[in-house]
Amino acid sequence: MAVHHGYTDEEIARVLGKDAADIPALLAAHGVRREASRGPRGAAIKVLPYPGGRHPRIGFLDGAIDPHRGTKVSIFTPWDPRAYVVVDLPEALWWNHHGRRELLYLAHTHIPTHWDKASVELDRIDWTRGADGVLEFHRRLPNGVEFGARVEPRSDRVVMTLTMKNGSDRTITGLGTQVCVMLKGARGFNAQTNDNKVTVGATVACRSDDGKRHVVTRWDDGAVWNNGRCPCMHSNPRFPDLAPGACAVVRGELYFYDGADLEGEVRRRRASVSSGR
Repeated sequence: MAVHHGYTDEEIARVLGKDAADIPALLAAHGVRREASRGPRGAAIKVLPYPGGRHPRIGFLDGAIDPHRGTKVSIFTPWDPRAYVVVDLPEALWWNHHGRRELLYLAHTHIPTHWDKASVELDRIDWTRGADGVLEFHRRLPNGVEFGARVEPRSDRVVMTLTMKNGSDRTITGLGTQVCVMLKGARGFNAQTNDNKVTVGATVACRSDDGKRHVVTRWDDGAVWNNGRCPCMHSNPRFPDLAPGACAVVRGELYFYDGADLEGEVRRRRASVSSGR
């Protein structure tokens, strides 16, 4: 929180449930210095669990009350060690229930979910850290449906997967997702507008204020949309219908591009993925 996200003492205290006046001594006791630095050239992109305690949006806050930190990761830009985007993986999961589209899961409070309507409160979870900076979580819902996420930082991109398993006794249809990339913490990319967003097929990018750099994300068969008020951008994947016991995986990525030929870069990277590199 202090080093990478630049949290104030008040924000750290909010996360830890402590008094802000106690934070300087706590940081000193653990030898924490607030200076952040870039990683060495060629190192993996810095990815960390989002700590919570600071709302990841600038605006449209009434559309994301009490956001859950356990689905959110911070992905830091290569240009600024304290600039980051927050990926909500997933922000929302939709399904068809009794012939109507309904929220099966939502990573904040806004539209009532299936569980809100049933007066069932879901436990909060956090990410599990693995080797080489990999982050994972797994959640089992009360009806037996399971989903999870995996985030793998590499030197040139961050690879993301969402997994869904139907542990119920009925076929599930209409499984859609929202994977939100929130730009509040990325200086130079966080203007509250959609005019700086560029779409290339299922790929969506946010262009920096000076027009020279891009934050880019793509999911297989993703549906692109953006919200300038947050500000955020989406490439939302869909799961196939799942029979009882069936599993499915959808894959995406996020990367940074410094250059003028965004469409060429998107094509190059898609060719690289297709060839297995």
